[in-house]
Amino acid sequence: MQLCNNKVAANAPALDAQKVVRAQRTVCRPMAAAAAEAVAADASTSQDAPLMLRALRGDAVERPPVWMMRQAGRYMKVYQDLCKKHTTFRERSENVDLAVEISLQPWYAFKPDGVILFSDILTPLTGMNIPFDITAGKGPVIADPIRTMEQVKQVTKLDADGACPFVGESLRFLRKEVGNQAAVLGFVGAPFTLATYIVEGGSSKNFAHVKKMAFGQPDVLHALLDKLADNVANYVRYQADAGAQVVQIFDSWASHLSPQDFDVFSGPYIKKVIDSVKQTHPQLPIILYISGSGGLLERMAAANPDIISIDQSVDIVDGIKRVGTGFAIQGNMDPGVLFGSKDVIEQRVLDTIRRAKSQGVKHIMNLGHGVLPGTPEENVAHYFEVARTAHERL
Repeated sequence: MQLCNNKVAANAPALDAQKVVRAQRTVCRPMAAAAAEAVAADASTSQDAPLMLRALRGDAVERPPVWMMRQAGRYMKVYQDLCKKHTTFRERSENVDLAVEISLQPWYAFKPDGVILFSDILTPLTGMNIPFDITAGKGPVIADPIRTMEQVKQVTKLDADGACPFVGESLRFLRKEVGNQAAVLGFVGAPFTLATYIVEGGSSKNFAHVKKMAFGQPDVLHALLDKLADNVANYVRYQADAGAQVVQIFDSWASHLSPQDFDVFSGPYIKKVIDSVKQTHPQLPIILYISGSGGLLERMAAANPDIISIDQSVDIVDGIKRVGTGFAIQGNMDPGVLFGSKDVIEQRVLDTIRRAKSQGVKHIMNLGHGVLPGTPEENVAHYFEVARTAHERL
């Protein structure tokens, strides 16, 4: 007798499929870890592995894999409806059933080649003795920002399974739900970007406090960044062990540093994270993304990720020439194109794929930034349809 069969008909309506999975998840919870481990053991080497993994390991594939940053969330009506009942971001991201359901919403709707966990880069901070909240209209709030060495000393080593077990459990369920049909992605914040929130006390427009620390008390900032790098590396390992097949590092605010200061306060700590993870998980593909990275591409390459995610501020051919062909490339269509006509979307998707292919690199089709609020869902669907059938259109 099968107690746990989460397969749904291919033509089942998306919302009905989600209800089925949520109901079955309650029954299947004790079996999720073993199932995820079984899938994980097979996926890394199998010819039936997800397209993204096959493309990244250099197998011949008929088209590049495709997903979108921020593909789960605010532009989707089904997500907006869920938010009316579950009103706080932390509830939605820290409740396993909700995090899994939201992560799977774009999977049911568009069938991307990557399913990324619905979470936040600040999620592990509570496990470092840094309380935070995310409030509607204001975003992240850290009531007691860290600005002294004594405060840095209070930052603790991260026990991810103790602090955020919902992350591991959600990843295990995602692996079980999508099987080898898509790669499951985890993500983390880079040390400098995490430090901006921790020092500023939340979001910032000019990063005055963290820059005051960088140029007035650099020893304090370096001590904080060093602790964060160790914890971020452990968090990447935790996600990989729970089922993440690819992990993306977001250094969202690093472009607010001059290149020479990036070399001091960001780049070395990204490299520390990657080097540390590779010691224990050498086969884990790691993506590095920096918004507004046009002036930093060569420095991103120096951190030695497996995949460099290029944003829309850089011509993709120029970007590849600058970093070399030793990396896989992700990107880099302007998300604003998704407000255009279907013809415009098709032309831009195919142009991005064609130009990356011309450079002979492994390529993941993506946007240059997260999908924008208000983007028409039918246009997102067309983006995925064009990318999935690119080999027939080019």
